[in-house]
Amino acid sequence: MDILQIIILALVQGLTEFLPISSSAHLILVPYITDWPDQGLAFDVAVHVGTLTAVVLYFRKEIKVMFFAWIDSLKGKHSEDSKLAWAVLVGTIPVGLAGLLFKDIISDHLRTPLVIAATTIIFGLLLGYSHCSGKRQRDEHSLTWKDIIVIGCAQAIALIPGTSRSGITITAGLLMGLTAQAAARFSFLLSIPVIVLAGGVETMDYLAVASIDDMNDLIIGALISAVSAFLCIHYFLILLDRIGMTPFVIYRLLLGIILLLLYA
Repeated sequence: MDILQIIILALVQGLTEFLPISSSAHLILVPYITDWPDQGLAFDVAVHVGTLTAVVLYFRKEIKVMFFAWIDSLKGKHSEDSKLAWAVLVGTIPVGLAGLLFKDIISDHLRTPLVIAATTIIFGLLLGYSHCSGKRQRDEHSLTWKDIIVIGCAQAIALIPGTSRSGITITAGLLMGLTAQAAARFSFLLSIPVIVLAGGVETMDYLAVASIDDMNDLIIGALISAVSAFLCIHYFLILLDRIGMTPFVIYRLLLGIILLLLYA
């Protein structure tokens, strides 16, 4: 990979991982549009590690509080923070099971522009509907077990490229009555174990055979994606109440239509 490809792909990952527009879709689409060779799973994992670093750093205070509250819950001392920690853990189970069952089917048959076009449009419309119809009255500490299961199952659907993990979990949160801020914050917290699960095994396997040049590419990509993702989280949460979901819905619809025109 040349340096321009590394920079662009890392920026794409960092700027789209936490926006409701699907980072995986963009990482798949860039080689189609540019005629670059596919960057490969190892690079995808590296830039996801960068975004993982970003979200952990951004929510480091909340994560620390949640972790110690979770430890206390094992001793029978429950609180809002321990419940939120359990919500993140339980909400991860559906996507973990779905990944184990359908990983090969998804990687072999669903990483195509037409699938991305369809999911981009369908889940973009659903995002718009959830923003318009959701009550938007509750925060993430008010999550019930029903909410957690619904959002967790929605996250499993995001294994299909173009769905957007953040998009579908924010959509589910809005439909369950969360505010946009609460839905986004829970979505971002929920991303942490997902990225760890998705990248852990592949990273270890790849490091065993990676060359020094490959490692340099991965490190540069991870750093760029981490910085851009951190800035994206920060400004997305600041601007969310002002701009809502409409710009992302419009973007998804336009992108989906363009893809249909190009590849149908």
